[in-house]
Amino acid sequence: MSAAAFSVVVFVVFLLALYLLQRYGDLRKQQRMVLLGTHLSWYLCFLIVFVLPLDVSTVKTLFNCFWSLSTLQLLNQHNTNSTFKTSVPKVCEEPWSYIADGILPVFWRVVYWTSQFLTWLLLPFMQSYSQSGAFSTVGKIKTALIENAIYYGTYLLIFIALLFYVAAHPKWKLSWTAIQTIGITAANTWGLFLLVLLLSYGLVEIPRSYWFSSSNDFLLAKTYFKVAKLATEKAAAEENLADVMEEVADASVSVRFNHSLRKCVDTILTKCPDKYREEMGSNVESSQNNNRILPTKTGLVNLHKKVISAVQTESRTWVQWCILLDQIFHLEDVAKNQSCPQRIFTHSFPSAHHSWIQRFIYTPTVEWYWECVCRRVFYRLLAVILALLSAAVIWSECTFFSTHPVLSLFAVFVHKAEQQHIYISMEMLCFVIILFMCVCVYSTVFRIRFFNYYHLVPHHQTDAYSLQFSGMLFCRLTPPLCLNFLGLIHMDSAVSHQDRIQTSYMSIMGSTRLLPVISDGFYIYYPMLVLLLCVATFYNLGSRCLNLLGFHQYINDNDMTSDLVDEGKELIRRGTLVTGCSRYLPFRCFCIVEMLCFSYWIKTIIIRCSSSTSRGTRTMSLGCPRDPTPKKRRIMNG
Repeated sequence: MSAAAFSVVVFVVFLLALYLLQRYGDLRKQQRMVLLGTHLSWYLCFLIVFVLPLDVSTVKTLFNCFWSLSTLQLLNQHNTNSTFKTSVPKVCEEPWSYIADGILPVFWRVVYWTSQFLTWLLLPFMQSYSQSGAFSTVGKIKTALIENAIYYGTYLLIFIALLFYVAAHPKWKLSWTAIQTIGITAANTWGLFLLVLLLSYGLVEIPRSYWFSSSNDFLLAKTYFKVAKLATEKAAAEENLADVMEEVADASVSVRFNHSLRKCVDTILTKCPDKYREEMGSNVESSQNNNRILPTKTGLVNLHKKVISAVQTESRTWVQWCILLDQIFHLEDVAKNQSCPQRIFTHSFPSAHHSWIQRFIYTPTVEWYWECVCRRVFYRLLAVILALLSAAVIWSECTFFSTHPVLSLFAVFVHKAEQQHIYISMEMLCFVIILFMCVCVYSTVFRIRFFNYYHLVPHHQTDAYSLQFSGMLFCRLTPPLCLNFLGLIHMDSAVSHQDRIQTSYMSIMGSTRLLPVISDGFYIYYPMLVLLLCVATFYNLGSRCLNLLGFHQYINDNDMTSDLVDEGKELIRRGTLVTGCSRYLPFRCFCIVEMLCFSYWIKTIIIRCSSSTSRGTRTMSLGCPRDPTPKKRRIMNG
């Protein structure tokens, strides 16, 4: 491959990672170190996926050329007495994607060790640093070191234990290469354990989600379900924010302007929403009570941390609420337009501004055919294709250890392309395989949620902790994912048991044969667990267990799901929509004047918004969107 083409691949992957970071993070408000660490971790992981197929084709080219030249040399030695000499075979001609010797080993070494430094050292430290409530850089660093002392100490003890184990083993020699290989193997083993769990979920859920998404009724019912769940979460977030703001108000009144802690209080106030900050300012000016208890420096640090978390949670739930409203109204429009005889898609709340795409390409007629006719067929066809890919992955995961005969479908396909010397087909096949596996794993990382500690939310609403945690997961999952892929196509000598030219990536990983228990046991048989986990995912065993624990999941044949769907419908039916509202970021938001279900549906919060409209109004008791600079509103408890 020419240097220019390789540079294009590197640049395109850089833009892909930057786009995802811009979609989930906030490039303007979040700390630069957080954005840099997250972007670098995502970028390196995506880069591995795009470059590994080129590494495979380069090695196949070298192997075929070496075998052909060896055969040619034997033929020429046999024909020494004749004047006929065999020419250099066409196999040795460099394909367009061939990468010169010496480039890939350096590339993999830089990419791998940088990603490992990020996932095991820098990102955990930056997580604690970004979540710290300290008011100075030194204080945040100190807090991060203290919180990660146990984390780093555990790794140090494990490393020392492995070091003594290697030194005491009679068959192993204590060398830097052996220590390095054992460390890499330990990291990959941990990553493979998590990889199989996430891959199994994605192999089933991705095809199934596309199949169900072809049904507008299913999407509408599931969105009603999300509305009912998010209503409670949104009310709890607003209540928690109000409680935290009361604590901030007390601290602001207690600490006077001439006090040494006032600077800390002012820092906390800058993190509060505008409407609360204005009220606190007026309260400080009118307050004459000097008998309040002064907060301590540690108390203000904890309060600062609580404010950051509460504001982020409330903002995130608000944006998710607006997105759900937009989805609800669109799906209801689709249901209404399916019986439209004019075959022109009509929106209940049309946008005042139309882009040139909507005016000339995606016209109302084209939109009707897509939403009411083509989307259903396209999604089901895509679901079938993805289901076939999932079945091929599951079969190959369960049979890739067999080399005589070769049962792995991917190994058979790659071998056929190698025999025909069609390297472009080999590269595309490898790229499709590893891309599909990465989508299954990475999409699961984007979907999972651990309460409010980890949750990737689009529209710039993901907090720093979740962004960095996702970067850690990507860096830990990608190396074992690539090793598993190389095993599926029999390019890993530990699996194929053949002494062939190894890929440059495998030369960095080292030989896992130093640990036979891992190379001949765990790496071979643990991926077979994919089959059982896929069956469990197909029957929603995990979702049913979460339902029993009180974490409600959408299940078709569940009474609680039906109740929440009806509850979501009731919320939408009782609401009042104010048309003509402004947009919130890239999506359409809707003004809401009333909201039900406050703290487990005990209280009722009525939110009143003032908005000048030119098209008339409808009512909806759901919430009220905010502009980038929120206006003051009245909140009344029913």
